[in-house]
Amino acid sequence: MKVSTKGRYAIRFLLDLAKNSQGKPVRIKDIAGRQDISDKYLEQVVSVLHKAGFVKSVRGPQGGYTLTREPEEYTIGEILRLTEGNMAPVACLADEENECERADKCSTLPLWKKLDAAIRDVIDTTTLADLIES
Repeated sequence: MKVSTKGRYAIRFLLDLAKNSQGKPVRIKDIAGRQDISDKYLEQVVSVLHKAGFVKSVRGPQGGYTLTREPEEYTIGEILRLTEGNMAPVACLADEENECERADKCSTLPLWKKLDAAIRDVIDTTTLADLIES
């Protein structure tokens, strides 16, 4: 499993927003500068977050973005699944039911299941608030 820049930037954007908003909207340009991310690329990432309801936009000269929830209500897992898709380490674990024709005789399946469980355990229990505190 490899997390793309889109997923990493989404987490960095939301973390920066959580740390720097103090209840007021924050401009993409300001976050892009602090995070050393291209404004244009960050706009694409923020568009995905906005459509999913993770952030809301405020228009006008004092406009920008704010979180729609508290930092402890955002898990890293939901952010990564939004930006990356399924986080399963192998395709056969991507769906609810394993459709692989080799599943019943696959010697490596227990390994992939353990890895999948470990990944889910970390990303689904870690929140933005946890990262702010660390």
